[in-house]
Amino acid sequence: MTAPHLPKVAGIDPPVPTPAHTSASTGTAAPPGPSGSSSPGTRASAPNALVLDRLAGWVSDLTTLQELVERLTRTATLDDALHELLRAGASLVGAGRGLVTVHPAGIARRPVTVGLGLGRADLGHLETIPHLPSAETIRPDTGRPDTGRPDPARPGPPRPSAPSAPAVRAPHGPDVPAYVRLLEDLPPVGTRTGTAHPDIPHEDGLDPRHREVAARLGYAASYAVPLESAAPDGAPDPEEPPAAGRLGAAVWLYDEPAEPSDRQRHLAGLYCGYATEHLARLLELTAARETVAALREELLPSRLPRIPGVRLAVRHRTGPDGGGDWYDALPLPEGALGLAVGGITGSGPGTLAAMGRLRASLRAYAVMEGEDPVAVLSDLELLLRLTEPARAATALFAYCEPESRKVLLAGAGHCSPLIVGDGRAEYVETSLSAPLGMLSCWEAPSVEIEPEPGETLLFYNDGLLHGTGDAMDRAFARLHRAAASVPRAQRHDPDALADHVLRAMVPGGGREGPHEGGDVVLMAAYFE
Repeated sequence: MTAPHLPKVAGIDPPVPTPAHTSASTGTAAPPGPSGSSSPGTRASAPNALVLDRLAGWVSDLTTLQELVERLTRTATLDDALHELLRAGASLVGAGRGLVTVHPAGIARRPVTVGLGLGRADLGHLETIPHLPSAETIRPDTGRPDTGRPDPARPGPPRPSAPSAPAVRAPHGPDVPAYVRLLEDLPPVGTRTGTAHPDIPHEDGLDPRHREVAARLGYAASYAVPLESAAPDGAPDPEEPPAAGRLGAAVWLYDEPAEPSDRQRHLAGLYCGYATEHLARLLELTAARETVAALREELLPSRLPRIPGVRLAVRHRTGPDGGGDWYDALPLPEGALGLAVGGITGSGPGTLAAMGRLRASLRAYAVMEGEDPVAVLSDLELLLRLTEPARAATALFAYCEPESRKVLLAGAGHCSPLIVGDGRAEYVETSLSAPLGMLSCWEAPSVEIEPEPGETLLFYNDGLLHGTGDAMDRAFARLHRAAASVPRAQRHDPDALADHVLRAMVPGGGREGPHEGGDVVLMAAYFE
């Protein structure tokens, strides 16, 4: 009989077990010997049991690999993905600690490094491990530094690099931390196998400082794997986008001398290949979000004006999709001050550009006729209807005279501001009005208020309300409670007041950087 055919699954090429001894003439198993050995059926079942055991092992490995990859694909941020990669890799190779660094050219402006079981002090010790001999490039054929001298393992004159295998920049330089020395002796680009140091205390040719750091941190072996995704044809291609190629590397540390088995190496290599594809997508997404965030910051005020009689503070948190919410504060003639908040429908770079045009137009109208907020918004509505007919926007503009503490404001579909003081915390009564671009002719009356000395006028957007996760009526009530609960000592500091309200309204609102929900704008004007 013939041996069963074993399938190739997920890159695993199973060795075919040796078939049972058969008779060439009859095609049946040879008869038992005179000593009374096992019957032909028993002898034929032994290879079948071996096949089943191996097949069960492959199925178990593939199931484990699938579960780990699914957990990785559920991560939405680069930091979470790197932590998950370290945890999964540690379970695959049987290590306890690890380190991963990604530094793709053209995507990340600075390397991103995450440790598993390693603190800042540990990373500081790793930084002191000397690099390989100073070199600027790595030879792709050997994976060793290219010094321009013949390779001792390949005698003969130096060979020029093949056009299809250009030199790879070594991870040296001011932007790359020194602890990537642990990742410098990786195989050449195009090879996903890792590099093991199974017994660091007794390894020949290892730098003494490396041994000293290993002893201090308590690890005796390491296994490093490149984070590399193959090009479509299976070979690295310098013309491919950064999603293909080597993005970085990961290293796992063992407390005792050890090294992963061939099976563990194979599974770790497969997993790191899948992980690299996911990391490349997250890096591209992160770079796109950073670009949008930088564009937004350039379109918003770089600093707040200083006007006698009023102090300003702003808190702005961007959403992940790059919405069109904005704010502005500009000095006007005769010591007046113009304050505005608003938002335009949509998200992405196109919405940011439309937001910038809308804000610039409002500034021009405010300088010309700022003492009449209704006229400012009417002109803005006409411009929006003519130039952005597919968009709608909300806006609130306030004309402030700090010396007399008079505020004249008008809104177009925007939330009413809050006035906060020692004796009150209440919403300003404004008339209902449609957003800009919704009606053929927009018009709404303005409202005049006179804040008392020591009171603060709070402007905000609907993202502050949506960030609570509550219904709108409950969100308005929550905002009122947050403003009313500001400690008395903080009511005369617009920055402290804004921080208090933001923390009460948005989970993690006190943190800088992108906000998980929509855009959040909060502007406080304190009248002295």
